[in-house]
Amino acid sequence: MQHRVAGEVEAAFEQIRATGGKASHGKVSFDLLNRTVTVADIAGETAAQPPVSVKIASVTAAGVSQPNPTRFSANSIEATDIEAGLAMASPGLNLTYKVPRITLKDYSGPASLQRPPAFSSFVDVYRFALEQFATITASSITAPSLAGTMNFGAATPGGGEFTYSGFAMQGIKDGKIDVTKVDGVVFNVAMAQAGKTEKMTGRLANIASYDVAIGAAAAMFDPQKANDDRYYRAYRQVSAGPYTVTSGQGLTMRIDGMTIDDVGLRPSRLQLPALLAMIPPAGAAPPTPAQAREMMEKVAKLYEGVQIGNAEMRGLSVETPQGPLKLATMRFNLESGKIGELAFEGLDTRAPKGPVKVGRFALKSLDISNLMRITAQFAAQRPAPDQALALLPLIQGAEVKGLVAPFKNTDKLVNVDTLGLDWGQFVGPIPSQAHLVANLTTPIEAADAPMLVAAGMNIAAIDFDLGAAWTEAPHTFVLEPVSLGVGNLLKATARVAFANVPRGAFSINPAQAANMAAQIEAGTIELTLRDLGGVDLAIAQYARTQNLSPDEARRAVIDDIKASTAEAATTNPDVAALADALAGFVESPKGTLTLKLTPHGKVPAMQLIQVLKIDPLTALAQFQVEASTTR
Repeated sequence: MQHRVAGEVEAAFEQIRATGGKASHGKVSFDLLNRTVTVADIAGETAAQPPVSVKIASVTAAGVSQPNPTRFSANSIEATDIEAGLAMASPGLNLTYKVPRITLKDYSGPASLQRPPAFSSFVDVYRFALEQFATITASSITAPSLAGTMNFGAATPGGGEFTYSGFAMQGIKDGKIDVTKVDGVVFNVAMAQAGKTEKMTGRLANIASYDVAIGAAAAMFDPQKANDDRYYRAYRQVSAGPYTVTSGQGLTMRIDGMTIDDVGLRPSRLQLPALLAMIPPAGAAPPTPAQAREMMEKVAKLYEGVQIGNAEMRGLSVETPQGPLKLATMRFNLESGKIGELAFEGLDTRAPKGPVKVGRFALKSLDISNLMRITAQFAAQRPAPDQALALLPLIQGAEVKGLVAPFKNTDKLVNVDTLGLDWGQFVGPIPSQAHLVANLTTPIEAADAPMLVAAGMNIAAIDFDLGAAWTEAPHTFVLEPVSLGVGNLLKATARVAFANVPRGAFSINPAQAANMAAQIEAGTIELTLRDLGGVDLAIAQYARTQNLSPDEARRAVIDDIKASTAEAATTNPDVAALADALAGFVESPKGTLTLKLTPHGKVPAMQLIQVLKIDPLTALAQFQVEASTTR
């Protein structure tokens, strides 16, 4: 039996040597009574470049059995004093791992080691290891600690140390792991830059992964999966925290917790060997613009190869010499290289002129992959206007809520309850649909609004809502809703329509857009103006400047309205109706003025704009005017 066991162990090592690698072991012993096999002094090194080396003081399998000719089982397997090393010529990275003990419980695996392929790189080694791991079963795999060192090489002088504690896997079967946990990780990194050594220390606790699928990771290294466009779920959930980092520059960062749900991998976009092959060797010349674009294309595909149902970071705090920064939450999702929503909540920091707080900031539908592709084209030259516009469809909106920020160079604050902008329905790179919403309170300065400040108003509450949409079939463009409210002064709403708006009006070519714009016709314009106190405020200000009583000032304004429109009213009855409505609006405070302008036939919009600048009453004559005032 001793001879048989030793022969089977030697056969396994010979399979490794047959690929060009190195593999050796010391004494092999077998305790028949306790069914225990021990192999001492194991050493190996792959033929792949860069080579991966492993040393193990001993491996002991207790309670071994062979339930069938193809499977080998053991109640427990324990490996002691494990040391592994990897040296990469590019980018000059050196890694060494040391583990005092690894223990497997209730192990079952192949009776003989599958013959490994002829490894050509460490990627082959990693793929083979994943494939072998998928064939075993164990109730648990544990290691009390893992210590590592890394050296960045001559190109980037420096290195670091890291230590994992309390590593455990549970429920390993059919290429899946129920739970993987690490109690904590501590790392120390030092890098030499500009003659100085920069140090960084970090701690990450309570790392856990649930429902881990080894096959999804193995597919990333399998060339036969290069055309597989499906997503394979790799993790149901990954969580960790708290995480703290301290640097020698006075920076301290803490994250209370992180969670990532439903992580999927897409083999057709995650062929890591092709990406690693693009990494230039140490000391190589900087990449050409073409090489940089090719590298960026591969990185963009990486984003398209990862699916994240939801990722969330909680309780970020950063202490810097310039002051603290706090963020309650950051969350996003990712699919096909696009972030559905990237949201930041509970930001509290300080700008040079005062405190800044943001309840929520979000970007909508952010296309990360194509953003990288397009910006890679700008590496060697400044983008042309049409190239810059190509960035617009890569994001379809932004939102800010609960913003408090300094107002100019004063000690006053602007409060933004809501500020939202979204756009879509692109014609080329130009959106033909947009919506802007703003709800804010801002201080008022005399230089900006002297009449309001003179009346005792130093704060204004503003509500603004503007929507715009182009409909291709009828070739109409409508501004709706159009709404503006200014505190207790006024509330205005409008609807503005344009007809015969061709698709070419959204061209990025200025000459073509101008030519198409000449075809646009004015449509119906509807305006409602509700007085909330603005008329009385304007009359009072006018009375002060003209040294009149309020009643005299109101009458003077009404008389001026009628006088200025009297001549035009003789030829256009609509002007008289409009003048009467305006006069009634001024005469009766807290009233509502309603206007509806319907064009007489075709009214070219561009010509109308030019006439409005010169003679508004002539422009008005091209419309049928309906005007009324109500209280």
